[in-house]
Amino acid sequence: MARYQQGDGAAAAALVELLSPPLLRFFATQMGSRADAGDMLQDAWLRIHRVRHTYRAGEPLLPWVYAIARRVRVDSFRKRRRIGAREVAGAVLPERPAEAARTSELPPFEELVAVLPESQREVVTLLKVNGLTIEEVARATSSTEGAVKQKAHRAYERLRAVLAGVQR
Repeated sequence: MARYQQGDGAAAAALVELLSPPLLRFFATQMGSRADAGDMLQDAWLRIHRVRHTYRAGEPLLPWVYAIARRVRVDSFRKRRRIGAREVAGAVLPERPAEAARTSELPPFEELVAVLPESQREVVTLLKVNGLTIEEVARATSSTEGAVKQKAHRAYERLRAVLAGVQR
């Protein structure tokens, strides 16, 4: 990141290549749509580029990046709500054909975490999908480590209950 701040194009490309997949997963699990997630990923990289001078060398990079990603997600959600309030419903599209039988009885991760409140879904995604530590998640979400632990614990309890119902 320090080399990217100094204008090193190769460092910027390496950073994008390294961080784009986990950021895309973060957005996809929060929004449920790959297309929306791709749009938010682009917005996140534009913001990161615009505010790269605010990164302090020596500080952990991931909390800084995920704090920006979280703000992009919130802004995207607000924008969708504004647009949705003004949209007029059109004709109903035909349903997609049924998918082939899944090999697993478990629902996909995105569907599984959809039952969680947004704050818990965000914490679980950052911890388990993106591999951040509790401290990094706390920094990225502007909360305390205790609050992150509590949200994660409640999310795990809820997911266990949902999975117990699926496997019966």
